[in-house]
Amino acid sequence: MIQTLQIKPQGPILSYPDELIFQIKSFENVPIDIFQHSKEGSTYIAKIIANAIREKQKNGEQIILGLATGSSPVMVYKELIRIHKEEHLSYENVITFNLDEYYPIEPDQIQSYHHFMHKYFFDHVNIPKENIHIPRGDINLEEVNDYCREYENKIERLGGLDIQILGIGRTGHIGFNEPGSGSNSKTRLIRLDNITRRDASREFNGLEHVPYKAITMGVKTILNAKMVLLMAWGQHKASILKEAVENQPSSDIPATFLQEHPNIRFFIDKAAAQQLTRVKLPWKVGSCNWDEDLMCRAAVWLSFKLNKPILKLTDEDYNENGLSELLLEVSNAYQLNIKIFNRLQHTITGWPGGKPNVEDKYRPERADPSSKRVIIFSPHPDDDVISMGGTFMRLVEQGHEVHVAYQTSGNIAVHKHDVLRFIEFLDEFQSNTNGSRKDLNEIKEDLLNSGGIDSDQVKLIKGLIRRGEARSAARFCGLPDKNIHFMDLPFYETGSIIKKESSSADIAITKELIERIQPHQIFAAGDLADPHGTHRVCLNIMLEALRELKQEPWIDDCWLWVYRGAWQEFGIDEIEMAVPLSPEELLKKRKAIFMHQSQKDSPPFPGSDDREFWQRSEERNKNTAALYRKLGFAEYEAIEAFRRWKF
Repeated sequence: MIQTLQIKPQGPILSYPDELIFQIKSFENVPIDIFQHSKEGSTYIAKIIANAIREKQKNGEQIILGLATGSSPVMVYKELIRIHKEEHLSYENVITFNLDEYYPIEPDQIQSYHHFMHKYFFDHVNIPKENIHIPRGDINLEEVNDYCREYENKIERLGGLDIQILGIGRTGHIGFNEPGSGSNSKTRLIRLDNITRRDASREFNGLEHVPYKAITMGVKTILNAKMVLLMAWGQHKASILKEAVENQPSSDIPATFLQEHPNIRFFIDKAAAQQLTRVKLPWKVGSCNWDEDLMCRAAVWLSFKLNKPILKLTDEDYNENGLSELLLEVSNAYQLNIKIFNRLQHTITGWPGGKPNVEDKYRPERADPSSKRVIIFSPHPDDDVISMGGTFMRLVEQGHEVHVAYQTSGNIAVHKHDVLRFIEFLDEFQSNTNGSRKDLNEIKEDLLNSGGIDSDQVKLIKGLIRRGEARSAARFCGLPDKNIHFMDLPFYETGSIIKKESSSADIAITKELIERIQPHQIFAAGDLADPHGTHRVCLNIMLEALRELKQEPWIDDCWLWVYRGAWQEFGIDEIEMAVPLSPEELLKKRKAIFMHQSQKDSPPFPGSDDREFWQRSEERNKNTAALYRKLGFAEYEAIEAFRRWKF
């Protein structure tokens, strides 16, 4: 029988924070707390753990923690470190057991979870070295079974895990318990799912370097913990999270077994909550506050569900699909349909910078000034053309003063063979012009023996490769060189997939550019699928720069439009500006993407989608146009979508 660990609230530490935005329990089979941002949720989890440590210390007892790796718990560890240093909480009574480790892998390899845990937590707190347990990925294969059995036995001898923290993988795995793992599984060697390996390919600089196996605690080991806290941050976790909490327990999604735990709690942010029934379709839960946004979402949902254009929806359609309450807010379906149709119609415009000398009341952008100063912020050197290449060219063609700002160098996303090609070009060039070849040979040696972290010289060459490609694409879109800006934000420049935290230096660079141009329009990547990814960091840096400029007289005339990346698009009800593209414009956009040759065919970090970026982009744009057509609008070849960010 599982014993639950009760941690009683002490003052405000364990009270629900103001950022907790939903407290309704519906459809989910586990308790869920939804926070506005992952930082607030991570802080809350860290306080639960710190409080438990204090409770154990009062009783002179040790506490056994099960720890996780990956991007999800990083902010939890950061807060625990802060509590240790600023609140002087000792961790000498803490014993830790990590969930998993790749196999085979050396402990000092930068992709290993040994390296991860010491970098992000153990090196900064006073947990005794002998109290730290992480599965080893460097033991002989014939010893693995005995090793896993002893790992399990150590946990049992200490009385089991008091608190286990978890993330959730896109396959629904907890630890490395991939689909097919049973609820009685224990610590063992397991083969990794291909999706899991793809998700790890960024850390390993390519899928071919990701191990095929891992040692992991079993589902039963996790379920035997007295308290389990699972965290999920970001839009890319939304789909699997819904299945994990709303589906019945099944080995197809191992995370569903957590529903059987008597002391489980999920902590998620708004982005991860988007697919939950109570968030996405709140009218299925109960009474709603029917504002215009929710009315639009409901009408669009019903239109797609019934495969009927909006203007053909009837009173019976709404009543028979749980939306009778919505009709009470309006006269009838006809009036509602007209209202929603007009709203969506007004999002469509061929003038993303505003159409001069026309009434703009129902247009997404202002008519004045007729010629605007525009900054397109691109987190990587190709996000501009991938995500809004057609709009980019339209803005230039319509006479606006367009600037493109590449926020990071993108240098890690260049294959070694591309760097070698450029080095060998320079090598042969110098050999034919009596130049020195010594430095190039040293750089070549660094490249081939980098161990996953690029030297300054290799970073420079990779950055120059991407800079040249970005410049070619921007020129192809009609931009003069003086309007192309390379920001090279410092947070990115680590030479590896693990980035530094953003700093005042990043904000200062961004602020200076915005202040110098004083734009009427800013376009920026608002793809929040990865809360710890480059897009999110770049957006937050830019928003902070705008906050510091809020007293400037010109800032009220600056509108911010956000676009999504290569993987996802806004829902139709979320779109506030839809820019149609003709077949010729879509082809021209494809050619602009082709300028980024180092990312073509097989980019270093393709994610879970094998297609090239131009293919993903075109399908997304064509699909958006098809959805508008299904709702009863004109048939366009493709549409790029934007949402205005009120700041």
